[in-house]
Amino acid sequence: MPSGENSAEGRTALAKLTLMARFSLLLDKADDQQIDEGLRGGAELKGATLWILMLAILIASIGLNTNSTAVIIGAMLVSPLMGPIMGIGYGVGIYDFDLVKKSFINLGVATAISLCASTIYFALSPLTGEQSELLARTSPTIWDVQIALFGGLAGIIGATRKEKTTVIPGVAIATALMPPLCTAGFGLASGNWQYFFGAFYLFAINSVFIALAAVAVVRMIGLPHRTYVDKVVQSKVRHLLLAVALLTALPSVYLATRLVREELFSARARAFVTREFSFSGTHVLATGVDPKKRQITVTLVGDTVEQTTIQDIRARLGQTGLSGTTFKVYQTREPAVALAAAQGGGDKAMALATRQALEEQQDTLARLRQKLDSQSAPWMDAAPDMEREMAAQWPELKNVVIGAGRTTEAGPEAAPDTALLSAQLSARLAPKDVTRLEAWFQARTKAPAVRLMIDHKPAPRKARRA
Repeated sequence: MPSGENSAEGRTALAKLTLMARFSLLLDKADDQQIDEGLRGGAELKGATLWILMLAILIASIGLNTNSTAVIIGAMLVSPLMGPIMGIGYGVGIYDFDLVKKSFINLGVATAISLCASTIYFALSPLTGEQSELLARTSPTIWDVQIALFGGLAGIIGATRKEKTTVIPGVAIATALMPPLCTAGFGLASGNWQYFFGAFYLFAINSVFIALAAVAVVRMIGLPHRTYVDKVVQSKVRHLLLAVALLTALPSVYLATRLVREELFSARARAFVTREFSFSGTHVLATGVDPKKRQITVTLVGDTVEQTTIQDIRARLGQTGLSGTTFKVYQTREPAVALAAAQGGGDKAMALATRQALEEQQDTLARLRQKLDSQSAPWMDAAPDMEREMAAQWPELKNVVIGAGRTTEAGPEAAPDTALLSAQLSARLAPKDVTRLEAWFQARTKAPAVRLMIDHKPAPRKARRA
């Protein structure tokens, strides 16, 4: 029995040793001197390296400006920004504070050059649009922290191997050090401080956690310290690293939480629209969701949905976690839009059809408004007041009608040029009263010409007895 137990314990121990040997970072580790020379050399930024940095910044800026992912990746491959950051982590890991200071200076110079080059480019570029590749670098989250940490671990492990692989270029692409600096330059050039601080914060996250990953691996593989360091200094360095990591990561946790809330809102909103607006003869042309403003905008095409139905749908928002949401519905029956929706032309085709339909509607309204203005008479707005004034001055006038007309020579599209007054009376007006009425009507309407049409109807005579 004891021999069996010893045999089982031996097999377990052998399995553990085999597993540890397989995952050991010491198997293909380069010589300590080779690692030291490689990391120190990468931390230097001078001569041709600075020229490569500036050119890489310009390439990345063009890629962001034109929204070209391939160009941005190419710029990251030739960027030398990773070297000083690895140098900082290596210096802290072996307590070589001279190397840490030199690496910090080189990183500061590289950052300043990158910001200047990208700012100048975006200030001179005729393309001022905010592309998706730019916007993607303005709101870092906790996931960017994880990418920087895991990428930094892969990078420093690759840098300490005998055989150099494609790990370092891959890490440069994954952690994306250069695009955030270019986006910060765009923020400076456009005066958008939100973009600047958001992008620069992403660059800071990448730099800090790549350096912290380098510290962890350098300590793990036991690279020799540059000088003797007592326990007090080691404790202070550990506390400082922990504080830097927390101060860098905490804001990203808040941003990630906000991002998750916004994504949940967007998902619920789109699912709500899909579920509620399933009517035959009516298609959802577009769904706009703004999680920051908690707003949903739905554009419908086809048969009109009654307002009572829309009110019922709006009342059900609270049942799906969308309470307090602004809900707007727009409807159109334009044939062009309906045809695009029925043919399944996609959002772009339907959006184009909608825009064309709206433009046609606006042109039609403008023409009708112009025609209405040309055919309206300014004195018609004062017609009720003029009727009351005439009743006070000429009480014998009955059935007064005020109108507008135009001469036949003016044409049907011309503006009215004659003010018309029609009335009935039972006794004839004296010529002077007619003249006074015409003069008053001319002054009151300010029309180019006036015309009076007075219908004289004498009172019926009483029948005489025979």
